Amino acid sequence: MNTFLRMVSNRCIRLVGNLVKVVSHPFHFLLPNFRFTIPEFSKAKLKSRNASAIPKVIWQTNYSSRCTLPIYMNYLFNRLMSLDYDYRYVSTEKRELYMKEHAPLDVYRAYLKLNDGAAQADLWRMVNLYNNGGIYMDIDATLVWPISMILKEKYDALYIKYKKNDAEFTNFFLATIAKNTHYKSVIDKIVLNINGYKGLKKKGVYNTTGPTVLNEVLDNQEVNCLRRGYVCIQGAFTNEYFQYLDKPRGKWTHKHEDEIVKFS
Repeated sequence: MNTFLRMVSNRCIRLVGNLVKVVSHPFHFLLPNFRFTIPEFSKAKLKSRNASAIPKVIWQTNYSSRCTLPIYMNYLFNRLMSLDYDYRYVSTEKRELYMKEHAPLDVYRAYLKLNDGAAQADLWRMVNLYNNGGIYMDIDATLVWPISMILKEKYDALYIKYKKNDAEFTNFFLATIAKNTHYKSVIDKIVLNINGYKGLKKKGVYNTTGPTVLNEVLDNQEVNCLRRGYVCIQGAFTNEYFQYLDKPRGKWTHKHEDEIVKFS
């Protein structure tokens, strides 16, 4: 019954999200320069009853906290689904500052070689979650169920699977305690990929810093995982147009693989 209700919620969210997209076109046509602002910090509104060991904080990042109506509505909906969690938004500039102050020197130097915001966010989320724990979601990700009802007491981490037959892990939603050894392995592999980028058989953001690395590390590992439809989905409220309205062709898919890493 629980999984059935989550799928019903999933479908309803997609319906509402599509309506938001429809309304957003005339909204931004009439108010082309109007933007909403995602706060850097939003304190939990309710006391949590969830006994999960995973820290009760949600992390997000984007190229700007100033956003369109769909992105902001997505943010508000996620806050509704996480009222007993703190929320933290980290800007591009503060991502780099965090890496400089809290990442090992070799990891920070590898981070500086990245020439794409999505790739930088991939490495930052792993370092941040390894150090602090919590939940990371991409800016276009949407929870389909209250997060405190998803994370069980026994969980020290939760991953979600997607694609055909839910065969692969994704990194657009991650939940973990601090010092997760799998995350340390992912960080180390990303650094190796960046430093040896020219010799990689498979290049690009997806393979160098993204889900490919996570799948390589978690292959044959016993971990807690769920289908994405029961936890978190992408693009329900927004799409590339609204996400990158102020940065046309800013999505990582538009950057040539030879531009991902800077070589001195």
